[in-house]
Amino acid sequence: MQTFLKGRRVGYWLSEKKMKKLNFQAFADLCRKRGIEVVQLDLSQPLEDHGPLDVIIHKLTDLILEADQNDSQAVLLVQRVQDYIDAHPETIILDPLPAIRTLLDRCKSYQLIHRLESCMRDERICSPPFMVLNTECSPDVLEQIKRQGLSFPFVCKTRVAHGTNSHEMAIIFSEEDLKDVKPPCVIQSFINHNAVLYKVFVVGDSYTVVERPSLKNFPAGPADRRAIFFNSHNVSKPESSSDLTSRENVEGVSQPPSDDVIRELSRSLREALGVSLFGIDVIINNQTGQHAVIDINAFPGYEGVPEFFNDLLNHISSVLQSHNPDFPPAGEQPKSLPVEMGVFRALKTGVEWRTRGRLGVLYQPESPLSGIAPAQHELNLLKWTWDGLKSEPSSGSENEAL
Repeated sequence: MQTFLKGRRVGYWLSEKKMKKLNFQAFADLCRKRGIEVVQLDLSQPLEDHGPLDVIIHKLTDLILEADQNDSQAVLLVQRVQDYIDAHPETIILDPLPAIRTLLDRCKSYQLIHRLESCMRDERICSPPFMVLNTECSPDVLEQIKRQGLSFPFVCKTRVAHGTNSHEMAIIFSEEDLKDVKPPCVIQSFINHNAVLYKVFVVGDSYTVVERPSLKNFPAGPADRRAIFFNSHNVSKPESSSDLTSRENVEGVSQPPSDDVIRELSRSLREALGVSLFGIDVIINNQTGQHAVIDINAFPGYEGVPEFFNDLLNHISSVLQSHNPDFPPAGEQPKSLPVEMGVFRALKTGVEWRTRGRLGVLYQPESPLSGIAPAQHELNLLKWTWDGLKSEPSSGSENEAL
């Protein structure tokens, strides 16, 4: 057992549903075997009452959304967490609340993806054009849709990227279909991808890629057909099988994602936001073979990731090591950003295809981006991305129809 872990204290707050889905008690037991004390946080009490905490793991997304809607109880609970964070900057937060708020807004997260794509300059990556609709369809809105490079068909999603409603989507085939759209929402160009979605589950510097069913191909351009309303969660379940996910019209490029592209996307997002627990939905354009990020999720379900608890514990170990200079990181690894090119494997289990790899990103508490230590050549990318995100207006941006 690594002796520096003994006596460390990890607090956590998850909903009852999340704890049951993850079987989080098994993770708590794993931590205790390594000498880590695990504390379930009661937000109805001051966090100080739980004693000192080295790490806090949370999924406060529901509370953050409720607080943003001026729910007084949620405001109190979120502020209680923020007060503790402000009073204890030495405590590691997985993940920072400002980053979570960004991931809860599809417009902001899509803007971030576009910036990262511009900085990475990798022709294997493409960002689907998108726009926020704040009003019902009008000639001005249609003109702005064209200016943004959006063409039929496109996908309509809620702007909020969390909760049951966030999975309710529609495929829009024509101007007529836009009458059925209820703003505010985000529209995003639909890219044919041979009905395959790749869910990237990131835990610190490790990631797992799991293949899932997705929407079938549709002809490009306007079509004389009604909008299709669907639940993305149901469509992309491992066992999902329906006409919407049919692979009868598969054509063009049909290949798994490139490991180095996934690694760089994951690492860039982690560095830009300072997040450790997130998911990325990636599709492969069947005409160009390019990788397109179509969604990012805070603290996803990690379904199909058998090593999740081990990855999470290893990440906690890494961040605690970086906080304690007396104990060097495992394997005497330097604190710069060497990328482990060889740590990659592909698994085939039933209908699920998985890959695993490492990002080579180590936690640094002194970083201005909530704890990520970028290499020197990446500082400009991070500063531009982060500053641009902070200064982005909440409405009236180039991606919004007023």
